[in-house]
Amino acid sequence: MDTGTAVVQFAWIGWVVLIVLFLVIEILTLDLIFLMLAVGSAAALVLDLFGAPVWLQVVAAAAVSILLLLFLRPPLLHRLRRGEDTTPSNIDALLGMSGAVVSTVDAASGQVKLANGDVWTARSDDPASLPPGTTVRVVRIEGATAIVRREESSS
Repeated sequence: MDTGTAVVQFAWIGWVVLIVLFLVIEILTLDLIFLMLAVGSAAALVLDLFGAPVWLQVVAAAAVSILLLLFLRPPLLHRLRRGEDTTPSNIDALLGMSGAVVSTVDAASGQVKLANGDVWTARSDDPASLPPGTTVRVVRIEGATAIVRREESSS
């Protein structure tokens, strides 16, 4: 038996292995990409069972996978994620939060009390020192230090 005959005769094993592999990866990632690839491989397996040539199986697997990725995956992801909590948490919740300087904040050190009641080590975003009582806004977090900027008064 030559290689070409073996590929044609045992292509179904390759499709079954791909289906199982894609499903295992999908279970680990939960992103629906590998599920669509598994369904494409299943379409190729069905074609193989009906005696289609290998080139047609590969084209069908690719076409079905691409169509599912483009047209089925986006609405499924939207449906899966519609109940998610979009409230920022962790560092994202601190960005843009206002606070008051507790001990003088300069480019090297200081402390601020944020609107949520947390006291953070802070550094100023600009070279000017910020005296206690100054209203500031968090512009970024670097490790356990809040980088703050003087909040401009709106009067």
